[in-house]
Amino acid sequence: MERKLGINIDCLVGISELDALDLAKAAGFETFFTNSYTNDIVAPLKKKADALGLTFEFIHAPYRNINELWVDGTGYLEVMEYMKESIDSAADNGIGMVITHVSSGWNPPPVNDLGLSRYDELVRYAKERSVILAFENLRLLGNLACLVDRYEKEDNVFYCFDCGHEHCYTKTITMMDVFTTRVCCTHIHDNHGRPFDDKVNDHDEHLLPFDGTYNYEKMMRKLDEYNYTGSLMLEVSQKNANYRNLSREEFLATCYERIKKISQM
Repeated sequence: MERKLGINIDCLVGISELDALDLAKAAGFETFFTNSYTNDIVAPLKKKADALGLTFEFIHAPYRNINELWVDGTGYLEVMEYMKESIDSAADNGIGMVITHVSSGWNPPPVNDLGLSRYDELVRYAKERSVILAFENLRLLGNLACLVDRYEKEDNVFYCFDCGHEHCYTKTITMMDVFTTRVCCTHIHDNHGRPFDDKVNDHDEHLLPFDGTYNYEKMMRKLDEYNYTGSLMLEVSQKNANYRNLSREEFLATCYERIKKISQM
């Protein structure tokens, strides 16, 4: 199955995202996302992407203090503000999707009615603005599954499959078997997994594919099994110590080579 190949456009060191678009296009990439969410950055990116023939697939919303959505008090207001700004930037620039985390850390606040009411508000807001919200897997399956199930009948709520997070946080769970056809996008990177009893350290290395131990052949079989037709999107960084000796062009060429290899499995 032919799928578009993409990368996070903020992956390069010492260059603006706007200038990085030219290099990504030259490397062969067809689609991208950004962790920037303010309109002053997003709007120029979309305009230039359109001119280059690149697809601006989604915005990854911030996740600082994301646990505040589940906690009583006023701390959640900052989260609601940047989430709605992310949705607005997407809607105003014809970008169809925003990725968001559900919680952070190994011991986040439990799912509760207060937090669910706040997510209800965000889902309604995104729907009014014709934007998809895609919840991404991290450490706890239950928190994520609760929201995906809660909004099962909403046509603007889906799931973002992050293979690296699957490997280092929930390695005994095949996420594609859990969320099946609810998957609308991917984050692809590598790491070395984690010991089963280690719930203290963070093994989320964001290596290039094949520099860790993730099984991409299994991943591709699962994507095919559930008829996933979306892109294969890298989430990596030249800042990683493993790649600092590479030029920007060399880094992107290596990235493209790796994701192309995966696409042909």
